[in-house]
Amino acid sequence: MEVSRIIDLFLYAIPTLITGLIAYYFFREHTKNEDGRRRFLLKKDLQVNAMPLRLQAYERMALFLERISPSKLLIRVQPTSSSKEDYESLLIQNIEQEFEHNLSQQIYISDKCWNIITTAKNATIQLIRKAAMLEKTDTANKLREVVLTEMMERRSPSEAALSFVKEEVAELW
Repeated sequence: MEVSRIIDLFLYAIPTLITGLIAYYFFREHTKNEDGRRRFLLKKDLQVNAMPLRLQAYERMALFLERISPSKLLIRVQPTSSSKEDYESLLIQNIEQEFEHNLSQQIYISDKCWNIITTAKNATIQLIRKAAMLEKTDTANKLREVVLTEMMERRSPSEAALSFVKEEVAELW
């Protein structure tokens, strides 16, 4: 008699265990989905708030790249004397000041984009230094002429970086 009673208890326990396991898995999945939904909503809210800051950073970096473009830089920054060394220093100092003014923008843009912008800045400085080292460059006005001639023959580093910035902003949409 006891064996049949144990079998009866076991038969009553099986549906209870199955129901308990199903409830456990259901509530576990439900909790996991709710956590995922909350994370998604939080991330969505953060993106909505961060998007204007990111776009503003890209705008500022586009402005920076436009300002250090050799053709625009040479028009904006006039030589104070006829010394090519003084003018070279003035141009490089102007580029560095613009860059330092926008350093905080790197928080909002991708590392790859920031590296390309930094490379464009350094390439522009190198272009000015190389032009100043040429023997035919003996005055500030001649330095301007050599740099502008160089830019007519090839694409400026800031133009290439600006194209990348535009592509990255297009990916945000």
